[in-house]
Parts: sequence; C-alpha cells; structure tokens
Amino acid sequence: MTTMPSLFISHGGPNIVTSDSEARHFLEKLSEYVSRPKAIVLVSAHFETDGVVVVTDPVPEMIYDFRGFAPELYKIVYPAPGEPGLAAKVVSLLEKAGLSPCTIGKRGYDHGAWTPMLLAFPDAGIPIVQVSIDPNRDAAWHYRLGQALAPLREDGVLLVGSGHITHNLRAFFPVMREGRTPDPDLVRKVDAFTTWFADEIAAGDTQALLDWKNRAPFTAENHPTDEHLMPIFFALGAAGKEIHGERIHASKEYGFFAYDSYLFH
Repeated sequence: MTTMPSLFISHGGPNIVTSDSEARHFLEKLSEYVSRPKAIVLVSAHFETDGVVVVTDPVPEMIYDFRGFAPELYKIVYPAPGEPGLAAKVVSLLEKAGLSPCTIGKRGYDHGAWTPMLLAFPDAGIPIVQVSIDPNRDAAWHYRLGQALAPLREDGVLLVGSGHITHNLRAFFPVMREGRTPDPDLVRKVDAFTTWFADEIAAGDTQALLDWKNRAPFTAENHPTDEHLMPIFFALGAAGKEIHGERIHASKEYGFFAYDSYLFH
C-alpha cells in the first residue's frame, strides 16, 4: 500500500463551500495532490480539549460552530462515517507515545473538519477519525502528536491538520462585514510571516519551526491566539524525521487573510 503524505490545510470560514475563491477551488482539486486515502485522521483547530481526545463516534453529526453566516450553511450535512476501529489504533499509538489520550463517544464535525472535507471528498465515502488539539500546549507537543500517528500513513491513512496559517479575526471581521479597508501594514506583516514559514518548511528546519514564537516575524499580529496554527505542527510531526514539505496553495482574502496549505512527505 502506498504511504500517504500528511497535510496542513487553511480551512477558511464555513462560507468557503459557497464562495468563489482560490482557496475553495484548491480544495476541490485536492485529489491532484493526494491519492484517495483509505481513511482520514483529522486534527481541527476547532476541537479544543485539555490533553488529547480521540473521537470514537461511528456516525458523527454536524456542528455549526459559527454565527452570522448565510442560512443555507446551517443546513449542510456531511455524512462521512467515523471509524471506531481506527480510533482504537490512534489511541494505542498515542498511549505508546506517552500522551495519555482520552476518548469521546459522540462528537460531530466542526467546520474545521466538514468544510475542507466536503470540498475535497464530496462523496463523503471516506471514514474520518477526529483528534483534538490542546490550546494550552505548544508546537512541540502537537508535533509529538503527529510523530505518534505517523505509522498510520503506511496503512493508507491521510493525516490532516486543519487550521489557518494566519488567523487574526479581530482584523478580518471588520473588513469582511463592514467593508473597511485592510491595514497595509498588516498586509506586510502577513506576507513576512507566511514567507518565513514557507522558507523554513522548504529548508526542512524543524527546530526553527517549533520555535516559531521566538523566530517568526509578527507572530502576535498573525496569531493573537495560537490554536489555529497548532495543526501545522501535527502535520509536520506526521511527516517523519526528515521532512520534505511544500506549499501547495497560497492565496489571500482581502489582501491579508492567508490560506496557505502544505503537503509533507
């Protein structure tokens, strides 16, 4: 069986499934970058817990974890099944890594899970096991999560971190909802931040990436809180000791809200 890559996706808001955007069209063509997996293990920035939690739900429902969007978005159903057997393997691997996982028997798909999966795999035929992030843990801890689950790639499982390369909603919503002009200085800072990540990933400098809070430029302006960046470190850890990463998509909304996505193999 072909070893799958790992993937980091900037998932956007729920309206990405209806908007005419470069990010949407990229996700619709994700099969050009990855072959169809047997199953998916997905870490979403919107699934936050104390420690790591694995979902064992065989039939996840929907979570509409957003406000102020078009009514039709609250009616979308993505009926991909869960996979309790794979969830058990995930738990076993995390236990072996000393990460003390917990399980939850019932949890639906938040929009960090269902929006990118709906666009990438619209038939909803691939089982998905969800794994949480811990917003109080750092990049190195989430990197360990990825390392622990890396063996699943050899079984045809796609490991996906779903977050955002930048996530300053305090700057984004006034522009999106009130029509304000984006701050040119923030545009510059976003460009510097995303370029730094692209360069360090291309160079394979894991230590620099794990020390992003100290080494990357303009961290606070791009991530007032850290949770939406943690899935990239999960994907990075899942890639193995010697990372080979490439930025497979880069676009922006309103000139500053970046949608970079990365493939690791």
